[in-house]
Amino acid sequence: MLGLPAGWIGSAYADDSPESPAVRFGIIALTDCSPIVIAHEKGLFKKHGIASSISKEASWAVIRDKLQTGDNQATHMLLGMPIASTLGLLGSPRKPMVIPWMLNRNGQGITLKSELVGKVKDDPAALKPFVEKAKSLGEPLTFAMTFPAGTHAMWMRYYLAAGGINPDKDINLTTVPPPQMVANMKVGKMDGFCVGEPWNARAIADKIGFTSITTQQIWKDHPEKVCAFLAEYADKNPRTVTAVLKALHEASVWLDDLGNRPEQCDIVSKPSYVNCPKETILGRLLGDYDMGDGRKFKDEYYMHFSRRNCNYPQAKYVKWWLSQFRRWGMVTGTPDYDAVAAKVARPDLYEAAMKAVGYEHGGADAKPETLFDGKTFDPAKPEEYAKGFAIHNLKG
Repeated sequence: MLGLPAGWIGSAYADDSPESPAVRFGIIALTDCSPIVIAHEKGLFKKHGIASSISKEASWAVIRDKLQTGDNQATHMLLGMPIASTLGLLGSPRKPMVIPWMLNRNGQGITLKSELVGKVKDDPAALKPFVEKAKSLGEPLTFAMTFPAGTHAMWMRYYLAAGGINPDKDINLTTVPPPQMVANMKVGKMDGFCVGEPWNARAIADKIGFTSITTQQIWKDHPEKVCAFLAEYADKNPRTVTAVLKALHEASVWLDDLGNRPEQCDIVSKPSYVNCPKETILGRLLGDYDMGDGRKFKDEYYMHFSRRNCNYPQAKYVKWWLSQFRRWGMVTGTPDYDAVAAKVARPDLYEAAMKAVGYEHGGADAKPETLFDGKTFDPAKPEEYAKGFAIHNLKG
């Protein structure tokens, strides 16, 4: 007897095609948009039934707004943004978003102006005298991040506070879109910034700054960008989300073959994506770090897109972000860490997609994480962690 065709269930075929095949993806000009770009350029979205288009946006606020309005159906996004949107924090309209996919880990940096070369390296405590002097003169130093609820804001805040500097009282902390960071430092509008690559490397190439510290030196293998959807969209289009994740998986595995990284740079360096010379992008993607002040080293914790269970949307990362929102007074009172994490992180969607492609992922991870200041985050005790810092702006 001949076997039944694949997809046959009783008297009908199971339809696993996307409910809404046309998907427009928002991106920002950063190297970590690469999984979305590669899945689009190499036809991987098309392979899985998605008619993809990419919309390069001017800022993270535009990324948020276009997802909320439905102009974009999926988006490259900072990890903290879906949390802020779900809770209606920091000026974000309350609109639940979900994270079924982590795009990458590592690969961001904190750049300081060239005048600080030889005076500050990777210890933010060395920066404190310069901050105090500027503050005493009534001309506080200015540092930039890319979005108040985002990863770069939290890395910058964590770095400064570890050096005894309160980011809300001792300096000016401002928001600047990633591609504008270098230009703003070039004209003297800021003393430092935190951003993703290639803009830290670009500051060195343009001889206007140096990398004080990489974010993987702050937190080894930290989570970074996500592929986010509106919760309502994901609920109505589960097969579409599954198809997107299948394509992102293939793109991410391809990206983590270092032999493919020169081609990655050829593609993402185009004006329609990152718009930066591919030579500036490639070095750090290969783990070759020239910090711009004489420090050079090979870093195995360079930006990666698939390795070490990179893509699993861990609940503990949402809890860490909430602990920092709590620490900095962005929420009042103790948040419901478990409930928010369950609402925003969606491992069920991730696991369903990986089961469909036969990929054996590493599963959920609730292990504690220790950052560069020696403080350990236990996902089982996020409120205790939030209250455990000498520098904070806790409310309630």
